[in-house]
Amino acid sequence: MDVQNYVESNIGIFHEKRIASLEKLKLKTVLKKKNPYLFKAKYLLTAEQIIRGLTDAFISSNEETIFGDWLEGLAIFINEKVYDGKKSSTPGIDLEFDKDNIRYIVSIKSGPNWGNSSQIKKMVSDFQNAIRTLRTSNSQINVIPINGCCYGKDNNPLKSSNYYKYCGQEFWEFISGDESLYIDIIEPLGNKAKEKNEKFIKAYSKMINKFTKEFAYDFCNNDGEIDWKKLVKFNSGKKDI
Repeated sequence: MDVQNYVESNIGIFHEKRIASLEKLKLKTVLKKKNPYLFKAKYLLTAEQIIRGLTDAFISSNEETIFGDWLEGLAIFINEKVYDGKKSSTPGIDLEFDKDNIRYIVSIKSGPNWGNSSQIKKMVSDFQNAIRTLRTSNSQINVIPINGCCYGKDNNPLKSSNYYKYCGQEFWEFISGDESLYIDIIEPLGNKAKEKNEKFIKAYSKMINKFTKEFAYDFCNNDGEIDWKKLVKFNSGKKDI
Protein backbone atom coordinates (compact mmCIF):
# COMPACT_ATOMS: atom_id res chain seq x y z
CA MET A 1 0.00 0.00 0.00
CA ASP A 2 1.83 3.09 -1.22
CA VAL A 3 -0.09 5.95 0.34
CA GLN A 4 2.62 8.49 -0.45
CA ASN A 5 2.55 7.73 -4.18
CA TYR A 6 -1.25 7.90 -4.24
CA VAL A 7 -1.31 11.25 -2.44
CA GLU A 8 1.41 12.77 -4.60
CA SER A 9 -0.19 11.47 -7.81
CA ASN A 10 -3.73 12.59 -6.97
CA ILE A 11 -3.46 15.74 -4.84
CA GLY A 12 -3.27 17.76 -8.07
CA ILE A 13 -6.94 16.89 -8.65
CA PHE A 14 -7.89 18.84 -5.53
CA HIS A 15 -5.94 21.92 -6.62
CA GLU A 16 -7.32 21.74 -10.16
CA LYS A 17 -10.90 21.55 -8.88
CA ARG A 18 -10.51 24.48 -6.48
CA ILE A 19 -9.11 26.66 -9.29
CA ALA A 20 -11.83 25.51 -11.69
CA SER A 21 -14.57 26.33 -9.17
CA LEU A 22 -13.03 29.77 -8.67
CA GLU A 23 -12.98 30.49 -12.38
CA LYS A 24 -16.66 29.52 -12.71
CA LEU A 25 -17.72 31.81 -9.87
CA LYS A 26 -20.11 34.66 -10.73
CA LEU A 27 -20.29 37.75 -8.54
CA LYS A 28 -24.06 38.18 -8.64
CA THR A 29 -24.61 34.50 -7.89
CA VAL A 30 -22.59 34.83 -4.69
CA LEU A 31 -24.11 38.21 -3.77
CA LYS A 32 -27.59 36.71 -3.82
CA LYS A 33 -26.53 34.08 -1.27
CA LYS A 34 -24.96 36.45 1.25
CA ASN A 35 -26.47 38.72 3.89
CA PRO A 36 -26.18 42.40 2.86
CA TYR A 37 -27.31 43.53 6.31
CA LEU A 38 -24.27 41.80 7.82
CA PHE A 39 -21.96 43.71 5.46
CA LYS A 40 -23.49 46.98 6.66
CA ALA A 41 -23.41 45.97 10.32
CA LYS A 42 -19.69 45.16 10.03
CA TYR A 43 -19.11 48.69 8.69
CA LEU A 44 -17.60 47.55 5.41
CA LEU A 45 -16.93 50.66 3.36
CA THR A 46 -15.09 49.48 0.25
CA ALA A 47 -16.03 47.21 -2.62
CA GLU A 48 -12.89 45.13 -2.05
CA GLN A 49 -13.78 44.48 1.62
CA ILE A 50 -17.15 43.11 0.60
CA ILE A 51 -15.72 41.10 -2.28
CA ARG A 52 -13.04 39.49 -0.12
CA GLY A 53 -15.52 38.75 2.65
CA LEU A 54 -18.06 36.98 0.49
CA THR A 55 -15.60 35.17 -1.78
CA ASP A 56 -13.41 33.97 1.10
CA ALA A 57 -16.49 32.50 2.79
CA PHE A 58 -17.50 30.76 -0.44
CA ILE A 59 -13.99 29.45 -1.06
CA SER A 60 -13.63 28.08 2.47
CA SER A 61 -16.91 26.18 2.28
CA ASN A 62 -16.28 24.96 -1.26
CA GLU A 63 -12.74 23.77 -0.51
CA GLU A 64 -13.99 21.80 2.48
CA THR A 65 -16.38 19.95 0.17
CA ILE A 66 -13.80 19.37 -2.57
CA PHE A 67 -11.14 18.15 -0.14
CA GLY A 68 -13.68 15.99 1.69
CA ASP A 69 -14.43 14.20 -1.59
CA TRP A 70 -10.69 13.79 -2.18
CA LEU A 71 -10.13 12.27 1.26
CA GLU A 72 -13.02 9.89 0.64
CA GLY A 73 -11.21 8.64 -2.46
CA LEU A 74 -8.02 8.18 -0.44
CA ALA A 75 -9.86 6.21 2.24
CA ILE A 76 -11.46 3.89 -0.32
CA PHE A 77 -8.08 3.35 -2.04
CA ILE A 78 -6.42 2.41 1.25
CA ASN A 79 -9.24 0.13 2.37
CA GLU A 80 -9.27 -1.64 -1.00
CA LYS A 81 -5.56 -2.44 -0.65
CA VAL A 82 -5.90 -3.74 2.91
CA TYR A 83 -9.38 -5.33 3.14
CA ASP A 84 -10.45 -5.54 -0.51
CA GLY A 85 -13.10 -2.92 0.17
CA LYS A 86 -15.05 -1.14 -2.56
CA LYS A 87 -16.96 2.03 -3.20
CA SER A 88 -20.56 1.18 -2.45
CA SER A 89 -23.33 1.40 -5.03
CA THR A 90 -25.92 1.73 -2.26
CA PRO A 91 -27.33 5.28 -1.88
CA GLY A 92 -25.80 7.13 1.07
CA ILE A 93 -23.06 4.54 1.62
CA ASP A 94 -19.50 5.34 0.50
CA LEU A 95 -17.55 2.21 1.39
CA GLU A 96 -18.24 -1.48 2.02
CA PHE A 97 -15.79 -4.10 3.26
CA ASP A 98 -15.64 -7.36 5.18
CA LYS A 99 -13.50 -7.98 8.24
CA ASP A 100 -13.75 -10.81 10.78
CA ASN A 101 -17.06 -12.03 9.29
CA ILE A 102 -18.63 -8.59 9.58
CA ARG A 103 -19.81 -6.45 6.68
CA TYR A 104 -19.03 -2.82 7.43
CA ILE A 105 -20.95 -0.10 5.61
CA VAL A 106 -19.34 3.31 5.93
CA SER A 107 -20.57 6.85 5.36
CA ILE A 108 -17.48 9.07 5.10
CA LYS A 109 -17.55 12.71 6.21
CA SER A 110 -14.80 15.30 6.59
CA GLY A 111 -15.08 16.13 10.30
CA PRO A 112 -17.17 15.23 13.34
CA ASN A 113 -19.54 18.22 13.18
CA TRP A 114 -20.64 17.64 9.62
CA GLY A 115 -24.43 17.79 9.83
CA ASN A 116 -27.58 18.91 11.61
CA SER A 117 -30.18 16.59 13.14
CA SER A 118 -32.12 16.09 9.89
CA GLN A 119 -28.92 15.22 7.98
CA ILE A 120 -27.94 12.72 10.66
CA LYS A 121 -31.44 11.17 10.49
CA LYS A 122 -30.99 10.83 6.73
CA MET A 123 -27.69 9.01 7.25
CA VAL A 124 -29.29 6.66 9.78
CA SER A 125 -32.13 5.99 7.32
CA ASP A 126 -29.56 5.22 4.59
CA PHE A 127 -27.85 2.78 6.97
CA GLN A 128 -31.15 1.02 7.70
CA ASN A 129 -32.04 0.76 4.02
CA ALA A 130 -28.60 -0.63 3.19
CA ILE A 131 -28.86 -3.24 5.95
CA ARG A 132 -32.30 -4.35 4.69
CA THR A 133 -30.96 -4.65 1.14
CA LEU A 134 -27.95 -6.71 2.23
CA ARG A 135 -30.07 -9.03 4.37
CA THR A 136 -32.47 -9.65 1.50
CA SER A 137 -29.75 -11.68 -0.23
CA ASN A 138 -28.18 -13.02 2.98
CA SER A 139 -30.38 -13.04 6.07
CA GLN A 140 -27.52 -14.20 8.31
CA ILE A 141 -25.09 -11.42 7.40
CA ASN A 142 -23.80 -9.32 10.30
CA VAL A 143 -23.81 -5.68 9.19
CA ILE A 144 -22.36 -2.80 11.22
CA PRO A 145 -22.83 0.81 10.05
CA ILE A 146 -20.03 3.31 10.56
CA ASN A 147 -19.93 7.08 10.28
CA GLY A 148 -16.26 7.70 9.48
CA CYS A 149 -14.81 11.20 9.90
CA CYS A 150 -11.43 12.06 8.40
CA TYR A 151 -10.38 14.37 11.23
CA GLY A 152 -11.38 15.26 14.78
CA LYS A 153 -12.31 13.19 17.82
CA ASP A 154 -15.38 11.52 19.28
CA ASN A 155 -14.98 9.85 22.64
CA ASN A 156 -18.38 8.14 22.48
CA PRO A 157 -18.30 6.08 19.28
CA LEU A 158 -21.47 4.01 19.84
CA LYS A 159 -24.50 6.12 18.99
CA SER A 160 -28.09 5.63 20.13
CA SER A 161 -29.22 4.87 16.56
CA ASN A 162 -27.01 1.75 16.58
CA TYR A 163 -24.12 2.95 14.48
CA TYR A 164 -20.52 3.77 15.34
CA LYS A 165 -18.77 7.08 14.74
CA TYR A 166 -15.01 6.89 14.26
CA CYS A 167 -13.03 10.11 13.87
CA GLY A 168 -9.44 11.03 13.06
CA GLN A 169 -6.88 8.43 14.09
CA GLU A 170 -9.60 5.95 15.02
CA PHE A 171 -11.17 6.16 11.54
CA TRP A 172 -7.93 5.79 9.57
CA GLU A 173 -6.84 2.88 11.77
CA PHE A 174 -10.26 1.26 11.36
CA ILE A 175 -10.07 1.21 7.54
CA SER A 176 -6.37 0.29 7.35
CA GLY A 177 -5.28 -1.51 10.52
CA ASP A 178 -2.46 1.07 10.85
CA GLU A 179 -2.63 3.29 13.94
CA SER A 180 -0.10 5.78 12.56
CA LEU A 181 -1.71 6.24 9.14
CA TYR A 182 -3.46 9.47 10.17
CA ILE A 183 -0.01 11.04 10.64
CA ASP A 184 1.63 9.36 7.63
CA ILE A 185 -0.76 10.96 5.12
CA ILE A 186 -0.05 14.55 6.23
CA GLU A 187 3.50 14.94 4.88
CA PRO A 188 2.95 14.01 1.21
CA LEU A 189 0.01 16.44 1.11
CA GLY A 190 2.53 19.26 1.34
CA ASN A 191 4.66 18.13 -1.59
CA LYS A 192 4.44 20.76 -4.33
CA ALA A 193 1.74 22.55 -2.27
CA LYS A 194 3.57 25.86 -2.61
CA GLU A 195 3.71 25.55 -6.39
CA LYS A 196 0.05 24.54 -6.63
CA ASN A 197 -1.07 27.29 -4.28
CA GLU A 198 0.76 29.95 -6.27
CA LYS A 199 -1.45 29.11 -9.25
CA PHE A 200 -4.51 29.40 -7.04
CA ILE A 201 -3.41 32.75 -5.59
CA LYS A 202 -2.93 34.11 -9.10
CA ALA A 203 -6.45 33.01 -10.11
CA TYR A 204 -7.85 34.35 -6.81
CA SER A 205 -6.19 37.76 -7.26
CA LYS A 206 -7.56 38.10 -10.78
CA MET A 207 -11.03 37.25 -9.53
CA ILE A 208 -10.85 39.79 -6.67
CA ASN A 209 -9.83 42.54 -9.12
CA LYS A 210 -12.53 41.56 -11.60
CA PHE A 211 -15.31 41.33 -9.00
CA THR A 212 -14.27 44.56 -7.28
CA LYS A 213 -14.49 46.40 -10.59
CA GLU A 214 -17.87 44.80 -11.36
CA PHE A 215 -19.24 45.56 -7.89
CA ALA A 216 -18.11 49.19 -8.04
CA TYR A 217 -19.80 49.62 -11.42
CA ASP A 218 -23.12 48.06 -10.32
CA PHE A 219 -23.41 49.01 -6.65
CA CYS A 220 -21.41 52.19 -6.04
CA ASN A 221 -22.43 55.80 -6.61
CA ASN A 222 -20.44 58.12 -8.85
CA ASP A 223 -18.58 59.42 -5.79
CA GLY A 224 -17.46 55.86 -4.91
CA GLU A 225 -19.79 55.28 -1.95
CA ILE A 226 -21.61 51.93 -1.78
CA ASP A 227 -25.29 52.21 -2.71
CA TRP A 228 -26.67 50.03 0.06
CA LYS A 229 -30.29 50.43 -1.00
CA LYS A 230 -29.50 49.16 -4.48
CA LEU A 231 -27.50 46.25 -3.05
CA VAL A 232 -30.33 45.23 -0.70
CA LYS A 233 -32.91 45.52 -3.49
CA PHE A 234 -30.76 43.28 -5.69
CA ASN A 235 -30.34 40.71 -2.91
CA SER A 236 -33.79 40.74 -1.34
CA GLY A 237 -36.25 42.69 -3.50
CA LYS A 238 -39.30 41.04 -5.05
CA LYS A 239 -38.08 41.98 -8.51
CA ASP A 240 -34.62 41.51 -9.99
CA ILE A 241 -32.68 44.67 -10.82
